[in-house]
Amino acid sequence: MPTAIAVTSTDLVLPPTDPQTPNAAVLPAPEGRSLDASVADMQQLLARYGSVVVVCPTSAPAAVERRLHAVRALLESDRIALVRTDLPPLGAAVLVRQLRQLAACDFSPGVLASAARLLAHYIYAGAVLGSVSRLDRVPVSLSSHLKGWLPGAHFAVLAGPTPQIVRLGGAGDQRLAGPEFGTQLLVARGQLQTDWPATALVPAWQIQGPVQEAALPEASPGWWGTGKLVEFAAYLPDLPVLYQLVSSVRREVCHWCGMELIGDRCGFCAAPLTASTALTGPAYGTGGATQALGAARGPAPALHAAPSHGAVPAQAEGPALDAVPAQGIARALDAPAAHAARPLPAPGPAIDPRTVP
Repeated sequence: MPTAIAVTSTDLVLPPTDPQTPNAAVLPAPEGRSLDASVADMQQLLARYGSVVVVCPTSAPAAVERRLHAVRALLESDRIALVRTDLPPLGAAVLVRQLRQLAACDFSPGVLASAARLLAHYIYAGAVLGSVSRLDRVPVSLSSHLKGWLPGAHFAVLAGPTPQIVRLGGAGDQRLAGPEFGTQLLVARGQLQTDWPATALVPAWQIQGPVQEAALPEASPGWWGTGKLVEFAAYLPDLPVLYQLVSSVRREVCHWCGMELIGDRCGFCAAPLTASTALTGPAYGTGGATQALGAARGPAPALHAAPSHGAVPAQAEGPALDAVPAQGIARALDAPAAHAARPLPAPGPAIDPRTVP
């Protein structure tokens, strides 16, 4: 059965990319749900799916994180992973959708949870802002603050993977450092009227396909410090490339909880690798990743061409998680998919969630 992907806000749920992409379970906010009810919600997810990976942005209210830790402690469960991400709201939603795509494959829950840190390195998340005076999540220089007072000043800000701020419209315009592999661009429009992401980023970053549109997450104005913005995220859209990227990284076994992991830290208990089992070199191997991203520049490879960690046969029917903050998760578990599906640019064979460990 597939690992359940849960989120702490509807902002983190984007329409699925294909019919095989599972939906996410939205955990109700603490102020609208009692602790007993939250425990019951999580129990139902564990009973149905075995393991749960909860994505919670670091920008979420402290009460949300406290509730998640309380639920996990009361259940005394080692099958709940709390994944934190520093990505801005739209970028975090893209990360969640990629995890949902991979949840339908044959990855173990431990690999899926620890893959979040790897995938975040390949999401170029930013925004065009009308002001950076209240931006405190990306380093802002004094000169940028001063230029923000000029009439009509606009700034292009990249939050990750490497923070960068450039002023738009001035002499000698700088460019944002973009990906060196094929991506698609997702845009969410706020109160700022500009087409800069489409006119500047698409040719500069060699974006593949048309620009995708999404509703601006409710958390975006607070994250960026202004409602005058257009948020964007460039990302790897194809499941075969994501599959190869994750499966190409060396796997370890956590010495503390026994879960599989990639990278240098367990996604479930957060224990680091011991000195005897730590990876040599960077936290994530680059050989397989380079090969996977090289494939992203051309046609997407078929799923059966990915490194063999299990077959990827046809998908069987089963209940999907409904991407709505239901009155309890029980109703969400048996609800139909909440969004219309869009096929992959280069579809591979269908995926069977029964192949998940």
